[in-house]
Amino acid sequence: MSVLKGANLLVMFLLELCVLGSAVWWGATVSAPVVMRILLAIAAPAVFIVVWALFGAAKDPRFPQKGWRRIALEVAWFGAAALLLGLAWMPIAGATLFAIWFVNGVLRLVWGQQEL
Repeated sequence: MSVLKGANLLVMFLLELCVLGSAVWWGATVSAPVVMRILLAIAAPAVFIVVWALFGAAKDPRFPQKGWRRIALEVAWFGAAALLLGLAWMPIAGATLFAIWFVNGVLRLVWGQQEL
């Protein structure tokens, strides 16, 4: 069981990287001049990084969130990334990202890897 719990935490980390990749991809593919695309490809993941560092990081967030606030943070963070991925590529890709996060979140709660 500890292997599955470790794999679940690895999936969470990979999902966090997917969020940043989704933001970069969206910024690089938006219909705008090249300079604007470059700025968006840098700024979009920067916004996600700052929000996660302040509120959601696994180790020492500046403003740790518990309970419904943590759930709202993750829904908004991963939901925004799923939306950007859907806009940049295909809606089914965004929906898949969100579905994987949802299953991962349920498993984190059931296995005690995340407190409410």
